[in-house]
Amino acid sequence: MANKLIIQTPDAPAAIGTYSQAVRVDNTVYLSGQIGLDPITMQMAEGTEAQIHRVFRNLRAVATAAGGSMDDVVKINIYLTDLSHFAKVNEIMATYFHKPYPARAAVGVAALPRDAMVEADGVMVLQD
Repeated sequence: MANKLIIQTPDAPAAIGTYSQAVRVDNTVYLSGQIGLDPITMQMAEGTEAQIHRVFRNLRAVATAAGGSMDDVVKINIYLTDLSHFAKVNEIMATYFHKPYPARAAVGVAALPRDAMVEADGVMVLQD
């Protein structure tokens, strides 16, 4: 039977629904979607660039709480309400990840929770 552990940290926004910030099963960690919420105030960061940075800082906080880092992320999914921000996401993402970059999907969506402009989730594999 797989070893399942729920990951929770105050360094990322508390779940605003029926989900965990992350779930670790053996060496794989499934990172729930993060939007641009400040974990202390639970208010949305203002502006696209600030939201993108907050999303990656929130993901990094959960990755750290799970015992890993952004370098352990093998797959990331990015959801944008406006695909014209795709280049900005690439630019900012390069400051949080190092080569070789994780596999990625980026998709346009009609809306996100709390009127967020961007959300990202991912999968992380921890080394033994």
